[in-house]
Amino acid sequence: MRNKQLPGRSAVMSTGAMAATSQPMATQVALQIMRDGGNALDAAIAASAVLSVVESYSSGIGGDCFILYHEASTGKLHALNGSGRSPAAATAEAVRARGHKTMPDRGILAVTVPGAIDAWYTANQSLGRLDFSSLLQPAIEYAEKGYVVSPVIAHNWKSHEQLLSQTAEASAAYLVDGKAPEAGTVHRQPDLARSLRLIAEQGRDVFYQGEISEEIVRFSQTHEGLFSLEDFAQHRSEWVDPISTDYRGYRVYQIPPNGQGITTLMALNILAQTNVADYPHLGTDHIHLLSEAFSLAMAERDRFISDPVFNQLPIDLMLSDELARQQFSRIRFDQVLSQPVVSALPNHRDTVYLTMVDAERNACSFINSDFSSWGSGLVAGNTGIILQNRGSGFSLEKGHFNQLEPGKRPMHTIIPSMVYENDDPILSFGVMGGQYQVMGQTYFLSNWIDYGMDVQESLDAPRFFLYNGELSLEAGIAETTRLGLARLGHRTVEAIDPHGGGQAIFIDWRQGVLHGGSDPRKDGMAAGY
Repeated sequence: MRNKQLPGRSAVMSTGAMAATSQPMATQVALQIMRDGGNALDAAIAASAVLSVVESYSSGIGGDCFILYHEASTGKLHALNGSGRSPAAATAEAVRARGHKTMPDRGILAVTVPGAIDAWYTANQSLGRLDFSSLLQPAIEYAEKGYVVSPVIAHNWKSHEQLLSQTAEASAAYLVDGKAPEAGTVHRQPDLARSLRLIAEQGRDVFYQGEISEEIVRFSQTHEGLFSLEDFAQHRSEWVDPISTDYRGYRVYQIPPNGQGITTLMALNILAQTNVADYPHLGTDHIHLLSEAFSLAMAERDRFISDPVFNQLPIDLMLSDELARQQFSRIRFDQVLSQPVVSALPNHRDTVYLTMVDAERNACSFINSDFSSWGSGLVAGNTGIILQNRGSGFSLEKGHFNQLEPGKRPMHTIIPSMVYENDDPILSFGVMGGQYQVMGQTYFLSNWIDYGMDVQESLDAPRFFLYNGELSLEAGIAETTRLGLARLGHRTVEAIDPHGGGQAIFIDWRQGVLHGGSDPRKDGMAAGY
């Protein structure tokens, strides 16, 4: 039980259905979809479409999407990889010829084919219950009639005015008289509304073989991009087999590479070598242990995770108990690992996460992303669509598993997760925040399993993040812990912004009750009926 004298909120509980998103508008739409006969997948698609409008800096139809979906009638966990590929003309030589020594973080060369719309449509056609067009109507209405800009979104918007002002299209779509809208003001997106309406009327093909793709390619060509119409026409999402590991009797599922979900599984395997609950929560040893486990898992991620079509990845070895034991043996409790951490294996960035559970106990773990805030910083011509910057994740290093090649998917940070007990899903969750997602998922799950916190407490707990040699600590971590970490050799810094966000739903099968949590670091909420 949380301390009710301190700021915070209780987990939301209901018996019918539950939705948890980073925006109340999206949560309410999702609940209405389920009341109207839609299932958890339909609700997730409708909510993601709304977030594409009201939280455009994080997510949109110019981004990518990964989905885990538990189908109650069959007991099957479906996994859909909706990430886009690089253009057929994308080579390291082509990028260098345009004046870059490394992959650019922003701009048209950082854009891959947006996979979200195809993922939404593909999932809806296979597993949804309502007509795809109807799922886009709430988003269209918000884009046309306007929505209220909420505080967290307004803060991010303000900090990216310079980026959005660099092109006429982005400035026209997302700035008002050259400024970001303030919290509490109403914002409209008529161009994006038109694009969404075209998709509702003509289906996914208008995005990949019609008017929208034609405009994106025209825009790319005027900015020295590499896209062709064929790059869009050939795009398809991919149904994949989820990967998993056991953590203290629970089965934790992730989408396989090119996603980084395997990194969370590797980190959990390292933690499983000790009784985490023996370490005082947010004490020096606790933060040190989780940070070192994260670093060791990330070293393997950075070396191997890439598009498996182009490389044979050592998945079984990465998930083996042997590697987990070896990695845990590298952790010392009297000093930090050297930075950067080196891979132990032998040779061989901003997002929306949302989750739904419906009355039939279909469960959807769903993540959609533009990658960095405002993606590439570009709006594709007259479409109103922010283009993602997933291509910035490629390497130009020859021979690297994640090197840029034509028609390739980059290493992807977005990772929805689902946890099972025996044959039943009991936890659908995800943590946003680009590079932080692995640390966030590992920490959340450990809070819930090892320390017995409920889903809201597990999200609320102060966070820490070891990245690029700095251990960034949120407010709420004791000074004694900070001093202890420094003595171990950690270079600690105060977190300027909070680390990530997240949503979670716990299914209590014994009581027939759903428990929902939504991260206080965002503007969202969990709600049910």
